[in-house]
Amino acid sequence: MRHLLEIDDLAPGEFARVLELTADPDPEPVLASCGVALMFEKPSARTRNSMEMAVVALGGHPVYIQAAEVGLDERESVEDVAATLACYHRFIGARVLDHSTVERMAAVGAAPVVNLLSDRAHPMQALADLATLAQELGPLEGRKLAYVGDANNTARSLVIAAAMARMEVAVAGPPGYGFDSATVDRIRAAGCDPVLTADPAEAAAGADAVYTDVWTSMGQETEAARRLEAFEGYTVDGALMAEARPGAVFLHCLPARRGEEVAAEVIDGPQSRVWAQAANRMHAARGLLMWLVAANPAPAAASPAAPTTEDGRR
Repeated sequence: MRHLLEIDDLAPGEFARVLELTADPDPEPVLASCGVALMFEKPSARTRNSMEMAVVALGGHPVYIQAAEVGLDERESVEDVAATLACYHRFIGARVLDHSTVERMAAVGAAPVVNLLSDRAHPMQALADLATLAQELGPLEGRKLAYVGDANNTARSLVIAAAMARMEVAVAGPPGYGFDSATVDRIRAAGCDPVLTADPAEAAAGADAVYTDVWTSMGQETEAARRLEAFEGYTVDGALMAEARPGAVFLHCLPARRGEEVAAEVIDGPQSRVWAQAANRMHAARGLLMWLVAANPAPAAASPAAPTTEDGRR
């Protein structure tokens, strides 16, 4: 059974195939008469809307489930919730607080699981990001991506995906907010030796795309003041974009805080592609679901037994 818990659960060729399917303007209704469970421990605008509409576009029926409705590890174990949802749904998508939750769901083996965001990874965003870059830049091999800011879950999936596409990658952030050694090893294993620097201008120099994310993510609100101080000087503004190649594009997964990680002149300016990214969340979700259908053929349905009378006759 194939799941998508982290972006490199896909082999490079599979990753490329998902991007091809993302661009399909007329997909077949491969989820006709199928349900897809979408369980959220954390709220979301883009993830919920993009996943629901992707399922609808493929002929399926999405069901939005709040965490309180299933009571993970309180009313029922994660494993029992996954087994229950698999009774009704072709796939389970989950946006969770702890990555181990999607791992436990997948380990049940009852239905393919898609990580809609965890504290460790955001593979659906990475698919949309690379689809956007491919639209803007064409073939991605040898192109340079600069990421400036907090090396969070979104950045981790993004950089691994860029490595799988054979892009060059540079990451700039203050000490203490970079990737751990295990993540760097994973990026290298995916095909790229990233430039890791504390200098945003060094990272952005010659880049085809500059990407950032909020400095304080959901759940880190108590760290906001400390993070504002630590990331001073890491705002993506016009001067930093000028370090990139002429015509370079700006990306941000949203929501954004103008005046913190990005200047309004950049995110609302002509180099910004943030709304194309947002739109591609839906297309990427559709492409992934199409791939997962092919990778996880549904078992043949058993013929229903004819009703039996009290004396045992059919």
